[in-house]
Amino acid sequence: MALSCSSLCSHLSFIRLCGLRTNIIINGLYSPVKSCQPRLSLCRHYSSSKARHGVVRYVTTKLQRVNSKYEAFLKRRFPRFFLLYNTFVKGFRLLYQDANSVARIKRKMYSDGVQFKDLPYREMELLRQFRRNVIKAVPLVVISIPPFANYLVFVLMYFFPRQLLIPHFWTPSQQVEFQGVYHSLRAQHLRPVLKGLENTSHQVKDRQLQGRLKDLCTKVQNGVNPRVSEILAVRSLFSGPPLGLKRMSTQQMRHISPLLFLTPRLPGFLIGWRLNNHAMELLQLDRALGRLGPHQLSEAELRQACYVRGLHSTRLDSNQCREWLSQWLQVSSSLKESEVSLLLHSIVLLSINYPKGSSGH
Repeated sequence: MALSCSSLCSHLSFIRLCGLRTNIIINGLYSPVKSCQPRLSLCRHYSSSKARHGVVRYVTTKLQRVNSKYEAFLKRRFPRFFLLYNTFVKGFRLLYQDANSVARIKRKMYSDGVQFKDLPYREMELLRQFRRNVIKAVPLVVISIPPFANYLVFVLMYFFPRQLLIPHFWTPSQQVEFQGVYHSLRAQHLRPVLKGLENTSHQVKDRQLQGRLKDLCTKVQNGVNPRVSEILAVRSLFSGPPLGLKRMSTQQMRHISPLLFLTPRLPGFLIGWRLNNHAMELLQLDRALGRLGPHQLSEAELRQACYVRGLHSTRLDSNQCREWLSQWLQVSSSLKESEVSLLLHSIVLLSINYPKGSSGH
Protein backbone atom coordinates (compact mmCIF):
# COMPACT_ATOMS: atom_id res chain seq x y z
CA MET A 1 0.00 0.00 0.00
CA ALA A 2 2.91 2.36 0.80
CA LEU A 3 4.45 1.62 -2.58
CA SER A 4 1.16 2.44 -4.28
CA CYS A 5 0.88 5.77 -2.44
CA SER A 6 4.47 6.80 -3.29
CA SER A 7 3.89 5.86 -6.91
CA LEU A 8 0.71 7.92 -6.98
CA CYS A 9 2.52 10.91 -5.41
CA SER A 10 5.29 10.72 -8.00
CA HIS A 11 2.65 10.76 -10.76
CA LEU A 12 1.03 13.83 -9.23
CA SER A 13 4.40 15.62 -8.82
CA PHE A 14 5.26 14.95 -12.44
CA ILE A 15 1.91 16.31 -13.59
CA ARG A 16 2.28 19.43 -11.43
CA LEU A 17 5.81 20.00 -12.83
CA CYS A 18 4.58 19.64 -16.40
CA GLY A 19 1.82 22.15 -15.74
CA LEU A 20 4.34 24.61 -14.28
CA ARG A 21 6.66 24.34 -17.28
CA THR A 22 3.76 24.87 -19.65
CA ASN A 23 2.75 28.06 -17.82
CA ILE A 24 6.34 29.44 -17.89
CA ILE A 25 6.70 28.84 -21.61
CA ILE A 26 3.37 30.35 -22.50
CA ASN A 27 3.64 33.40 -20.22
CA GLY A 28 7.34 34.13 -20.80
CA LEU A 29 8.77 33.02 -24.12
CA TYR A 30 5.84 32.96 -26.52
CA SER A 31 3.56 35.64 -25.13
CA PRO A 32 4.35 38.16 -27.94
CA VAL A 33 3.03 35.77 -30.55
CA LYS A 34 -0.67 36.52 -30.38
CA SER A 35 -1.75 34.02 -32.99
CA CYS A 36 -0.32 31.07 -31.05
CA GLN A 37 -2.06 31.79 -27.76
CA PRO A 38 -5.37 30.03 -28.48
CA ARG A 39 -3.55 26.97 -29.79
CA LEU A 40 -1.21 26.83 -26.77
CA SER A 41 -4.15 27.30 -24.39
CA LEU A 42 -5.92 24.43 -26.10
CA CYS A 43 -2.81 22.27 -25.79
CA ARG A 44 -2.43 23.18 -22.11
CA HIS A 45 -6.10 22.33 -21.45
CA TYR A 46 -5.79 19.09 -23.37
CA SER A 47 -2.63 18.07 -21.49
CA SER A 48 -4.15 18.91 -18.11
CA SER A 49 -7.40 17.09 -18.93
CA LYS A 50 -5.54 14.08 -20.22
CA ALA A 51 -3.39 13.99 -17.08
CA ARG A 52 -6.46 14.18 -14.84
CA HIS A 53 -8.11 11.33 -16.71
CA GLY A 54 -4.94 9.31 -16.34
CA VAL A 55 -4.87 9.87 -12.57
CA VAL A 56 -8.54 8.97 -12.22
CA ARG A 57 -8.04 5.82 -14.28
CA TYR A 58 -4.98 4.89 -12.21
CA VAL A 59 -6.77 5.41 -8.88
CA THR A 60 -9.87 3.55 -10.10
CA THR A 61 -7.77 0.59 -11.21
CA LYS A 62 -6.02 0.47 -7.84
CA LEU A 63 -9.31 0.63 -5.93
CA GLN A 64 -10.84 -2.13 -8.06
CA ARG A 65 -7.80 -4.30 -7.41
CA VAL A 66 -7.98 -3.71 -3.65
CA ASN A 67 -11.74 -4.38 -3.66
CA SER A 68 -11.34 -7.66 -5.56
CA LYS A 69 -8.68 -8.80 -3.06
CA TYR A 70 -10.98 -7.85 -0.18
CA GLU A 71 -13.87 -9.81 -1.68
CA ALA A 72 -11.66 -12.84 -2.27
CA PHE A 73 -10.52 -12.67 1.37
CA LEU A 74 -14.11 -12.51 2.62
CA LYS A 75 -15.20 -15.36 0.37
CA ARG A 76 -12.34 -17.54 1.61
CA ARG A 77 -12.41 -16.75 5.33
CA PHE A 78 -16.01 -15.62 6.00
CA PRO A 79 -18.28 -17.25 3.38
CA ARG A 80 -21.57 -16.46 5.17
CA PHE A 81 -20.66 -12.81 5.62
CA PHE A 82 -19.48 -12.67 2.01
CA LEU A 83 -22.91 -13.87 0.85
CA LEU A 84 -24.57 -11.02 2.75
CA TYR A 85 -21.99 -8.54 1.55
CA ASN A 86 -22.36 -9.65 -2.07
CA THR A 87 -26.15 -9.52 -1.80
CA PHE A 88 -26.01 -5.96 -0.47
CA VAL A 89 -23.61 -4.79 -3.18
CA LYS A 90 -25.79 -6.25 -5.92
CA GLY A 91 -28.90 -4.92 -4.20
CA PHE A 92 -27.59 -1.36 -4.10
CA ARG A 93 -26.57 -1.63 -7.74
CA LEU A 94 -30.04 -2.84 -8.76
CA LEU A 95 -31.71 -0.19 -6.61
CA TYR A 96 -29.58 2.52 -8.22
CA GLN A 97 -30.51 1.25 -11.69
CA ASP A 98 -34.20 1.19 -10.75
CA ALA A 99 -33.99 4.74 -9.37
CA ASN A 100 -32.44 5.97 -12.62
CA SER A 101 -35.10 4.17 -14.66
CA VAL A 102 -37.89 5.60 -12.52
CA ALA A 103 -36.45 9.12 -12.90
CA ARG A 104 -36.33 8.64 -16.67
CA ILE A 105 -39.94 7.42 -16.76
CA LYS A 106 -41.09 10.34 -14.60
CA ARG A 107 -39.34 12.82 -16.90
CA LYS A 108 -41.03 11.25 -19.89
CA MET A 109 -44.42 11.40 -18.20
CA TYR A 110 -43.87 15.07 -17.31
CA SER A 111 -42.43 16.24 -20.64
CA ASP A 112 -44.69 14.23 -22.95
CA GLY A 113 -47.84 14.38 -20.81
CA VAL A 114 -48.03 10.58 -20.55
CA GLN A 115 -50.39 9.22 -17.90
CA PHE A 116 -49.69 6.13 -15.80
CA LYS A 117 -52.38 4.10 -17.56
CA ASP A 118 -50.72 4.72 -20.95
CA LEU A 119 -47.26 3.49 -19.95
CA PRO A 120 -45.87 0.17 -21.25
CA TYR A 121 -46.35 -2.76 -18.89
CA ARG A 122 -42.74 -3.05 -17.72
CA GLU A 123 -42.46 0.67 -16.92
CA MET A 124 -45.81 0.58 -15.12
CA GLU A 125 -44.76 -2.44 -13.05
CA LEU A 126 -41.39 -0.83 -12.22
CA LEU A 127 -43.09 2.32 -10.90
CA ARG A 128 -45.51 0.26 -8.82
CA GLN A 129 -42.80 -1.92 -7.27
CA PHE A 130 -40.42 0.99 -6.68
CA ARG A 131 -43.10 2.95 -4.84
CA ARG A 132 -43.88 -0.02 -2.57
CA ASN A 133 -40.16 -0.55 -1.89
CA VAL A 134 -39.63 3.11 -0.98
CA ILE A 135 -42.62 3.03 1.40
CA LYS A 136 -41.21 -0.08 3.08
CA ALA A 137 -37.75 1.51 3.41
CA VAL A 138 -39.03 4.68 5.11
CA PRO A 139 -39.22 3.23 8.69
CA LEU A 140 -35.65 1.93 8.41
CA VAL A 141 -34.42 5.36 7.31
CA VAL A 142 -36.24 7.02 10.23
CA ILE A 143 -34.66 4.58 12.71
CA SER A 144 -31.18 5.33 11.37
CA ILE A 145 -31.45 9.13 11.82
CA PRO A 146 -30.25 9.40 15.48
CA PRO A 147 -26.45 9.36 16.07
CA PHE A 148 -24.87 5.89 16.19
CA ALA A 149 -28.23 4.31 15.31
CA ASN A 150 -26.75 2.84 12.14
CA TYR A 151 -25.21 0.03 14.23
CA LEU A 152 -28.66 -0.87 15.54
CA VAL A 153 -30.01 -0.75 12.00
CA PHE A 154 -27.43 -3.30 10.81
CA VAL A 155 -28.40 -5.65 13.64
CA LEU A 156 -32.09 -5.28 12.84
CA MET A 157 -31.45 -5.84 9.14
CA TYR A 158 -29.53 -9.01 9.91
CA PHE A 159 -32.15 -10.53 12.22
CA PHE A 160 -35.31 -9.20 10.48
CA PRO A 161 -34.54 -9.13 6.74
CA ARG A 162 -38.10 -9.95 5.66
CA GLN A 163 -39.68 -7.20 7.70
CA LEU A 164 -37.09 -4.46 7.08
CA LEU A 165 -35.35 -5.14 3.77
CA ILE A 166 -36.79 -4.76 0.30
CA PRO A 167 -36.42 -7.69 -2.16
CA HIS A 168 -33.29 -6.13 -3.73
CA PHE A 169 -31.38 -7.15 -0.58
CA TRP A 170 -32.72 -10.68 -0.23
CA THR A 171 -30.62 -13.67 -1.20
CA PRO A 172 -32.14 -16.01 -3.83
CA SER A 173 -33.09 -18.53 -1.13
CA GLN A 174 -34.64 -15.75 0.97
CA GLN A 175 -36.71 -14.58 -1.98
CA VAL A 176 -38.27 -18.03 -2.34
CA GLU A 177 -38.69 -18.42 1.43
CA PHE A 178 -40.19 -14.98 2.03
CA GLN A 179 -42.57 -15.25 -0.91
CA GLY A 180 -43.84 -18.46 0.65
CA VAL A 181 -44.29 -16.73 4.02
CA TYR A 182 -46.18 -13.79 2.51
CA HIS A 183 -48.39 -16.11 0.48
CA SER A 184 -49.23 -18.19 3.55
CA LEU A 185 -50.31 -15.00 5.32
CA ARG A 186 -52.39 -14.07 2.29
CA ALA A 187 -53.89 -17.57 2.03
CA GLN A 188 -55.37 -17.26 5.54
CA HIS A 189 -57.88 -14.77 4.14
CA LEU A 190 -58.99 -16.73 1.07
CA ARG A 191 -61.66 -18.78 2.86
CA PRO A 192 -63.04 -15.79 4.83
CA VAL A 193 -63.42 -13.81 1.59
CA LEU A 194 -65.21 -16.73 -0.05
CA LYS A 195 -67.44 -17.17 3.03
CA GLY A 196 -68.25 -13.46 3.02
CA LEU A 197 -69.14 -13.67 -0.67
CA GLU A 198 -71.50 -16.57 0.02
CA ASN A 199 -73.17 -14.75 2.93
CA THR A 200 -73.62 -11.62 0.82
CA SER A 201 -75.33 -13.64 -1.91
CA HIS A 202 -78.46 -13.78 0.26
CA GLN A 203 -78.82 -10.02 -0.13
CA VAL A 204 -79.07 -10.24 -3.93
CA LYS A 205 -82.63 -9.54 -5.01
CA ASP A 206 -82.39 -10.95 -8.52
CA ARG A 207 -83.11 -14.67 -8.05
CA GLN A 208 -81.26 -15.74 -11.18
CA LEU A 209 -78.09 -13.83 -10.26
CA GLN A 210 -78.39 -15.01 -6.68
CA GLY A 211 -78.51 -18.63 -7.84
CA ARG A 212 -75.48 -18.15 -10.10
CA LEU A 213 -73.44 -16.59 -7.29
CA LYS A 214 -74.39 -19.35 -4.85
CA ASP A 215 -73.49 -22.03 -7.38
CA LEU A 216 -70.16 -20.31 -8.03
CA CYS A 217 -69.33 -20.19 -4.32
CA THR A 218 -70.38 -23.82 -3.79
CA LYS A 219 -68.27 -24.97 -6.72
CA VAL A 220 -65.17 -23.21 -5.41
CA GLN A 221 -65.77 -24.46 -1.85
CA ASN A 222 -65.89 -28.00 -3.21
CA GLY A 223 -62.39 -27.61 -4.65
CA VAL A 224 -63.29 -27.04 -8.30
CA ASN A 225 -61.77 -24.26 -10.41
CA PRO A 226 -64.57 -22.17 -11.95
CA ARG A 227 -64.70 -21.35 -15.64
CA VAL A 228 -64.15 -17.81 -16.80
CA SER A 229 -67.71 -17.70 -18.17
CA GLU A 230 -69.11 -18.61 -14.72
CA ILE A 231 -67.24 -15.74 -13.10
CA LEU A 232 -68.28 -13.22 -15.73
CA ALA A 233 -71.91 -14.35 -15.46
CA VAL A 234 -72.18 -12.53 -12.10
CA ARG A 235 -70.16 -9.43 -13.01
CA SER A 236 -73.15 -7.09 -12.76
CA LEU A 237 -73.39 -7.79 -9.01
CA PHE A 238 -69.98 -6.19 -8.40
CA SER A 239 -70.73 -2.72 -9.75
CA GLY A 240 -73.32 -1.73 -7.12
CA PRO A 241 -74.70 -2.91 -3.78
CA PRO A 242 -73.96 -5.21 -2.04
CA LEU A 243 -70.66 -6.25 -3.69
CA GLY A 244 -69.50 -3.04 -5.39
CA LEU A 245 -66.23 -1.72 -4.02
CA LYS A 246 -67.90 1.38 -2.55
CA ARG A 247 -70.88 -0.59 -1.18
CA MET A 248 -69.08 -3.60 0.26
CA SER A 249 -69.10 -4.34 3.99
CA THR A 250 -66.07 -3.19 5.96
CA GLN A 251 -65.48 -6.73 7.19
CA GLN A 252 -65.24 -8.03 3.64
CA MET A 253 -62.81 -5.25 2.74
CA ARG A 254 -60.67 -6.13 5.76
CA HIS A 255 -60.37 -9.71 4.48
CA ILE A 256 -59.58 -8.59 0.92
CA SER A 257 -56.85 -6.11 1.93
CA PRO A 258 -54.22 -8.77 2.85
CA LEU A 259 -54.72 -10.34 -0.58
CA LEU A 260 -52.99 -7.22 -1.94
CA PHE A 261 -50.53 -7.10 1.00
CA LEU A 262 -52.37 -4.14 2.51
CA THR A 263 -52.95 -3.76 6.23
CA PRO A 264 -56.57 -4.25 7.38
CA ARG A 265 -55.90 -2.27 10.60
CA LEU A 266 -57.23 1.05 9.34
CA PRO A 267 -60.57 2.86 9.47
CA GLY A 268 -63.12 1.57 6.99
CA PHE A 269 -63.06 4.62 4.71
CA LEU A 270 -59.26 4.42 4.39
CA ILE A 271 -59.40 0.70 3.60
CA GLY A 272 -61.96 1.35 0.88
CA TRP A 273 -59.89 4.18 -0.59
CA ARG A 274 -56.71 2.09 -0.68
CA LEU A 275 -58.49 -0.92 -2.13
CA ASN A 276 -60.00 1.18 -4.89
CA ASN A 277 -56.59 2.68 -5.79
CA HIS A 278 -54.85 -0.70 -5.87
CA ALA A 279 -57.69 -2.34 -7.77
CA MET A 280 -57.60 0.36 -10.45
CA GLU A 281 -53.83 0.07 -10.64
CA LEU A 282 -54.12 -3.70 -11.08
CA LEU A 283 -56.72 -3.24 -13.82
CA GLN A 284 -54.42 -0.79 -15.65
CA LEU A 285 -51.54 -3.24 -15.30
CA ASP A 286 -53.68 -5.98 -16.82
CA ARG A 287 -54.59 -3.77 -19.77
CA ALA A 288 -50.93 -2.88 -20.35
CA LEU A 289 -50.03 -6.57 -20.12
CA GLY A 290 -52.75 -7.34 -22.66
CA ARG A 291 -51.20 -4.79 -25.04
CA LEU A 292 -47.75 -6.32 -24.57
CA GLY A 293 -48.89 -9.94 -24.73
CA PRO A 294 -48.24 -12.43 -21.88
CA HIS A 295 -46.04 -14.51 -24.20
CA GLN A 296 -43.51 -11.63 -24.18
CA LEU A 297 -42.81 -12.06 -20.46
CA SER A 298 -39.67 -13.78 -19.24
CA GLU A 299 -40.11 -16.65 -16.79
CA ALA A 300 -39.26 -14.40 -13.83
CA GLU A 301 -41.72 -11.73 -15.02
CA LEU A 302 -44.38 -14.39 -15.58
CA ARG A 303 -44.01 -15.78 -12.07
CA GLN A 304 -44.01 -12.29 -10.55
CA ALA A 305 -47.17 -11.35 -12.48
CA CYS A 306 -48.96 -14.45 -11.17
CA TYR A 307 -47.73 -13.89 -7.62
CA VAL A 308 -49.00 -10.30 -7.55
CA ARG A 309 -52.43 -11.55 -8.64
CA GLY A 310 -52.73 -14.17 -5.91
CA LEU A 311 -51.00 -17.32 -7.17
CA HIS A 312 -48.09 -18.99 -5.36
CA SER A 313 -46.16 -19.34 -8.61
CA THR A 314 -42.91 -20.78 -7.21
CA ARG A 315 -44.62 -24.17 -6.85
CA LEU A 316 -45.81 -24.29 -10.46
CA ASP A 317 -44.09 -24.78 -13.79
CA SER A 318 -44.09 -22.14 -16.53
CA ASN A 319 -46.95 -23.69 -18.50
CA GLN A 320 -49.22 -23.73 -15.44
CA CYS A 321 -48.37 -20.10 -14.71
CA ARG A 322 -49.06 -19.11 -18.31
CA GLU A 323 -52.38 -20.98 -18.34
CA TRP A 324 -53.50 -19.35 -15.10
CA LEU A 325 -52.46 -15.85 -16.21
CA SER A 326 -54.38 -16.36 -19.46
CA GLN A 327 -57.55 -17.10 -17.48
CA TRP A 328 -56.98 -14.07 -15.27
CA LEU A 329 -56.58 -11.76 -18.26
CA GLN A 330 -59.76 -13.16 -19.84
CA VAL A 331 -61.66 -12.04 -16.74
CA SER A 332 -59.83 -8.74 -16.37
CA SER A 333 -60.12 -7.69 -20.01
CA SER A 334 -63.91 -8.09 -19.85
CA LEU A 335 -64.41 -5.84 -16.81
CA LYS A 336 -65.30 -2.18 -16.65
CA GLU A 337 -63.71 0.14 -14.11
CA SER A 338 -66.93 0.08 -12.09
CA GLU A 339 -66.60 -3.73 -11.76
CA VAL A 340 -63.10 -3.86 -10.23
CA SER A 341 -64.55 -5.47 -7.10
CA LEU A 342 -64.91 -8.68 -9.12
CA LEU A 343 -61.22 -8.43 -10.04
CA LEU A 344 -60.32 -8.43 -6.34
CA HIS A 345 -62.61 -11.38 -5.64
CA SER A 346 -61.08 -13.21 -8.61
CA ILE A 347 -57.86 -13.47 -6.58
CA VAL A 348 -59.81 -15.99 -4.50
CA LEU A 349 -62.01 -17.53 -7.17
CA LEU A 350 -59.15 -18.31 -9.58
CA SER A 351 -56.31 -19.16 -7.21
CA ILE A 352 -57.75 -20.95 -4.18
CA ASN A 353 -58.00 -24.35 -5.92
CA TYR A 354 -55.37 -23.97 -8.65
CA PRO A 355 -53.95 -26.27 -9.94
CA LYS A 356 -56.20 -28.78 -8.15
CA GLY A 357 -59.70 -29.58 -9.34
CA SER A 358 -60.99 -29.45 -12.89
CA SER A 359 -59.77 -26.37 -14.64
CA GLY A 360 -61.71 -24.94 -17.54
CA HIS A 361 -61.76 -21.88 -19.73
